[in-house]
Amino acid sequence: MAKERITAKERQTEIRALEATPWLFLSPVIFLFFFVYVIPLIYTGYQSVMALRSTSGSGFGGVNETVFVGAEHYLVSISDSAFLWSIGRMIAIGVIQVPIMLGFALSLALMLDSRRCYGRRAYNLAYFLPYAIPGVVSALMWAYLVQPSLSPFTQLMSKINIDFDMTAPVAIPFTIGNMITWGFTGYNMVIMYAALKALPKDLMEAAYIDGAGPWTVAWKIKVPLIRPAIVMTAVFSIIGTIQLYNEPAILRNATANVDQSYSPIMAVYYLVQNNDFSGAAARSIILAIITFVLSFGFLKYQQKRGGAF
Repeated sequence: MAKERITAKERQTEIRALEATPWLFLSPVIFLFFFVYVIPLIYTGYQSVMALRSTSGSGFGGVNETVFVGAEHYLVSISDSAFLWSIGRMIAIGVIQVPIMLGFALSLALMLDSRRCYGRRAYNLAYFLPYAIPGVVSALMWAYLVQPSLSPFTQLMSKINIDFDMTAPVAIPFTIGNMITWGFTGYNMVIMYAALKALPKDLMEAAYIDGAGPWTVAWKIKVPLIRPAIVMTAVFSIIGTIQLYNEPAILRNATANVDQSYSPIMAVYYLVQNNDFSGAAARSIILAIITFVLSFGFLKYQQKRGGAF
């Protein structure tokens, strides 16, 4: 009996050790997530409701004190038309650009996964290469391509008497959309292609044996099965579009038609440069809420349709 009791205790100890093992492996990620995301988010929320005020001192000059101001910075932010326009501008760009980019990515992934595709590794690398190009190289390349005095496209169109300026106010959203599509189509394609490679081969073979053609297999079988991967790339794209910074910043160096508040992140960064940290914190919280509502709302919509995770 004693031996059996000891064995039972040892089993309980082993079970507890097995239950604790996943947390042991997850602890570095949890630690980084807490200190990189949670604590900065809490501090940003705290800073958004505080302000540095100068109070009159009894002696020479005044004294700067941090005081609680409540929703003052939030009211200022939502009454700032430039900030609101920057949010609306990014949403408008995303409504047009994200479906086009994901459509390209899905088409490329399906072509790479087709039976008659040769040189898959070379094409996979070629499509993913724009995402892997360093930001400095990408900035120099796009500054050269879009600046009217240097752009080969502008010079080519001028020879046939067409004024083609990719930095004009009307053309800038399309230029930004083109830059995003060029940079992130390959990234989204890799995610979709990985999902396609994970599909059971027996199912594909059965479809071909039943007489289904390549188009039917692609759009009627493969696309529905990898819909969770498509939804995931769409959520990532929505978040990335709202937090857009690199592309407008590149164009800002090429034209004066992009101001310091063209995108919400640029507006926040402008306030930081002017030492308005509380105003920047309030706008960051507003931007985080909008991003969460749009991405989570899209995810819930897809879940109701049965196509999310």
